[in-house]
Parts: sequence; C-alpha cells; structure tokens
Amino acid sequence: VQLQASGGGLVQAGGSLRLSCVASGTRSSLSLMGWYRQAPGKPREFVAHITNLGGTNYADSVKGRFTIARDGAKNTVDLQMNSLKPDDTAVYYCKTTYGREYWGQGTLVTVSS
Repeated sequence: VQLQASGGGLVQAGGSLRLSCVASGTRSSLSLMGWYRQAPGKPREFVAHITNLGGTNYADSVKGRFTIARDGAKNTVDLQMNSLKPDDTAVYYCKTTYGREYWGQGTLVTVSS
C-alpha cells in the first residue's frame, strides 16, 4: 500500500486548508484511514481517523475545527482544517493499517500568526 498526501501550505491564523490522501496498491476498502501530525521538536500525535463505515474520532485539540471524510470506494481521505491556529503548524501524515501500518510522506502545514 502506498499513501500520497497533498494539500499542505502556508496560511494565516483563522484560515483553512484541505489535505488529501490517496491510497494505492490494494483493491480492498481500507478499514481505517487517518491523519497524524508532528510539530518541530515534538512527538508525532494523532489528529483524526475514519473507518470504512464512516465512524470518526478526533483529537480534542482539533474537535469542532477539523473534519475528516473519505471515499471508501477509492480509498481516499480528506482533512478539512478550519480556524487554523499557529499551534496547528506541523507536518501532517496520512496513515492506514492493512496487515501493518503504512504512512504517507507527510505534507507541511504552516500557520502564521
């Protein structure tokens, strides 16, 4: 399984960005796809995930601001990020599990104050 993430960039505080991740290499519907992030000098942390049935879970720090959605048939997952804060600055990674964990290459999100 390969994961390709896109959509990062530079945005001012209060702005929005949409990240996308496409999984390839399998015709099966991946049961769980999610996003993690890693800020400079900090460990990687969970952001959100979504099951192939549409069940979602969010980190407390992003609840009400971020929305995760997916197209299960295409194994794509998007993360709509609104009301961005400087603390959201990080490299965002797409992740899935298919026998083992797979990670995308990461996409940088920078939120300026």
